Amino acid sequence: MSSLRRTSLLLLLLAGCGASMAGNAHQPAATAPPTPYAGVPTAADPAHASVHAPAPAPSPSRGDVAIDRPAPDERPGLGTTWGESIWSPVTTRPFERSTPSPWAIAAIHYNDEDGVRAHAAHVGGTIAPLEAFVGDGSIGVSLVGDGGDLLPGVRAAGRNLVVGADGDRYRLVVRNATSARFEVVASVDGLDVIDGQPASPERRGYIVDPYGVLVIDGFRQTESEVAAFRFGKVAASYAARTSGDANVGVVGIAIFAEKGAVWTRAELERRDQADPFPARTYATPPR
Repeated sequence: MSSLRRTSLLLLLLAGCGASMAGNAHQPAATAPPTPYAGVPTAADPAHASVHAPAPAPSPSRGDVAIDRPAPDERPGLGTTWGESIWSPVTTRPFERSTPSPWAIAAIHYNDEDGVRAHAAHVGGTIAPLEAFVGDGSIGVSLVGDGGDLLPGVRAAGRNLVVGADGDRYRLVVRNATSARFEVVASVDGLDVIDGQPASPERRGYIVDPYGVLVIDGFRQTESEVAAFRFGKVAASYAARTSGDANVGVVGIAIFAEKGAVWTRAELERRDQADPFPARTYATPPR
């Protein structure tokens, strides 16, 4: 993406882009995902391929009395594990960013129920189904459960905090309420969801169509499969077992506008309020 004139091929997630994608993909009926509702696909829960942390070293003992010494890297709360394989095919489409900088950036922090409730009580917030709106409010970002329902959370101290449960599967959903296309670069626990490497907005992303819904099911393994996102212990998280757990507990979204006119809500309101006669004063002498 080093040049605005350069056209990149970006992945388009077919499974969750809403009705506007109906005529663009031909999926084998035998392996097609379940029928979506309200723009968010549902899915039967396949066998949970759990990821286990390495067994801790035996605790040292003194005589017959065992000394309970927790592992030095043990951390409370949740991370995202490498889950079971999910069928989620992609194709490619050209997309040219309007600028090198994102049009909007969003972050959703997640934790177990105790952690989020403690934070909510501290700031006086109330836990309820949470969707974060970014940019000018035209793009909605959320985490949903396996049944398609918004996960509960709270907006506190400028952060979006979502409640997860150990072992539960979740999905990242981006809703586009505009007539423009956007590129969505997503990260989980500091890792890019497409290649699993440390995340950067400069990486390629998924496309969300006008008035479409993009559903990201997991870390991409191939052009047809992803490893499902599942909440789990920090030590068992994909990040902790690859690059480190420093950024565990946060989902990031960088949204790029396409080169050309972008008819966002803010732009439409600006045009609607345009004044045909902005100057209503008398002429002034030249300088």
